Amino acid sequence: MPRARKGAARRPAHKRVIKAVKGHHGAAGHLYRLAKEAVVRANVNARIDRRRKKRDFRGLWIIRLSAACRQRGLRYSQFVDGCKKANIKINRKMLSEIAIADSSGFDAIVEAVKAAIA
Repeated sequence: MPRARKGAARRPAHKRVIKAVKGHHGAAGHLYRLAKEAVVRANVNARIDRRRKKRDFRGLWIIRLSAACRQRGLRYSQFVDGCKKANIKINRKMLSEIAIADSSGFDAIVEAVKAAIA
């Protein structure tokens, strides 16, 4: 009995892979065998970068907070320690948004932190 080779379902499967690599350069965007490999690599990188995006944003928030704290005469590490001592439970994302959008509110937080440190 001959080996089955997917039959009529082969064309839609190939078209699905070729559509997924739309925009790739060279043979990887046109030839099925290379396109299949490109799709696998792209999916692996997409998964890795979904995790990396979280790290990158946390780093951005910390950089913003550090700059805002230095303008107010405080180091970032002192600020975080003071937040724990002052029992301020706002995450870094919200603190950085407050520092950007509401400087008077961030000043109040910094004063509370300075009081907790002293």
